[in-house]
This record gives sequence, structure tokens and C-alpha cells, in this order.
Amino acid sequence: MEFYHVLSRGIERRKIFLDKKDFLRFIHDLYEFNDEEPAFSGRLYVFRNSQCNDVQRRCIEEEKQKGPRKFLVNLLAFALMPNHYHLFISIKNRESLTLFMRKLNGGYARYFNEKYKRKGPLFESRFKSILIKSEAHFIHLPYYIHCNPLDLTMPEWRERKIGDYRKALNFLENYRWSSHADYIGKKNFPSVTQREFLLEYFGGEKGYRKDLKRWLEDFDGISKEFSLEE
Repeated sequence: MEFYHVLSRGIERRKIFLDKKDFLRFIHDLYEFNDEEPAFSGRLYVFRNSQCNDVQRRCIEEEKQKGPRKFLVNLLAFALMPNHYHLFISIKNRESLTLFMRKLNGGYARYFNEKYKRKGPLFESRFKSILIKSEAHFIHLPYYIHCNPLDLTMPEWRERKIGDYRKALNFLENYRWSSHADYIGKKNFPSVTQREFLLEYFGGEKGYRKDLKRWLEDFDGISKEFSLEE
């Protein structure tokens, strides 16, 4: 099993999520396209409204007829930002990651271009990925991904200059477009991620919550291991 940090950004750093429905659509796609079988219109997963806290099946009978899902990747964690996203993924082979990303970026780009009446590529070249080679990188990565949304409200977190940690943690807990809330036991989009492995590693939801706070306080800036952001 290999672990990867995957990043994809909008072309020319443009925003790829313009409203709540765009974020919801992409989260739908994270679920729908993580399947060895091709997606088809009869098995779409939809959100009943913008406050929905999970993907919902539209067609249960067709899902049963198709059989159990066969994941292309294990999606351990994610965070969506206005012009890019981060994924923490484990895979059995590189080909499954390539197929998942082709389905994910291609499917979302078609949705986006149709909705906003545009043409051309949406994402900046090919997705970027970095193989996690050290235990230190593995331990840091979920926290780093889940803390990325702090760039929107207190970017000083990257320089260890957060004045109010309670405010920072509250913001992360209520930021809908990441898997952080699910890791602390607050149901958000639980069907999208496979959290058992990391939760066991970090000592459950309480252990994850405690260690993230400690990590945020001790974070010493971007290391070379996170250089795929450049």
C-alpha cells in the first residue's frame, strides 16, 4: 500500500468553486467516481439541499443491481479551497490513482464548463502527487490538509502567529468542505472518506482532536515535504 498527497489547482489559479453547489458537486464526484465501474446517470448521488450532511442515493434498486462498490483508491482525507484541493490517498497501484483522478477532474470540469458556459481546461496541467516516504510526513499530512482552510481567515497560521487557537479550531470544525469534521465525530460527509485506518493510528476522534491542536501550536512552517504546493 502506498500513500500520496494529491493536489490539483485551477488553471491560472482561477477559482474552481464559485458557490456552494460547486463544492457539493465536487464532493459528490469524490464519492461517485471512486469506483472501478464507470459512473452512469441512473446511479447518481445527489444532495437534497445545501445543508445536506452526506451524499444520498437516488436509485437504490439500480445500486443493488450493480453490486458492491469497488474503490479505486482509499480517500483518507480531503480539503477543498476556492481554487484548488488537497487529497490524502492510499492506493494499491499507480494506475488506480491515475484513473480516479482522470474521472474526478474530467467529470467535474465537464459539469463546471456546462454550468458556466465556458470551454477549455479547468485545471492547471496534470494533477500533482507526492509519495509519502517518511513516517513524519505521514503523521503531519492529515493535519496540514485539514488546516489549509485557515488560509481563508487567518493565514498567519503558517508562521505560527495564531492569536486565538480556540477561534481557529472552531473555524475548522465548521468549515464544511473538508473531512476534518468527520474526524472529530461531527457528521459532515462520512460516506466520502475511509477514516478507519487513520482514526486507529491517531487514537480515535479524541486523539485526533487533541493531537491536531498540539500540531497547530507546534507547526514550524512549510517543509520540503509539502513542496508540491509550489
